[in-house]
Amino acid sequence: MSGVRSVIRHETWTLTPDREPDAEPTTYAMACAVCGESSDACEDFADPQNWVLEHCGRNPSHHTFREIITRPWRTWRHA
Repeated sequence: MSGVRSVIRHETWTLTPDREPDAEPTTYAMACAVCGESSDACEDFADPQNWVLEHCGRNPSHHTFREIITRPWRTWRHA
């Protein structure tokens, strides 16, 4: 009968924003905290910001919003 052998190795990993040339873009969106509607996600924050102002104009009682940022991240292992 052969014995069971385990190898445990501790490795150090680092997590950083992905700034490689092929990384997905960082996108921004805004969501209304009152009704849940949200803007499209865009690389330029001006579009979601304009959406908020238009949404407030159509819904004068909606004053609270959430910013949604989608930022790509990557990990890498230390040698």
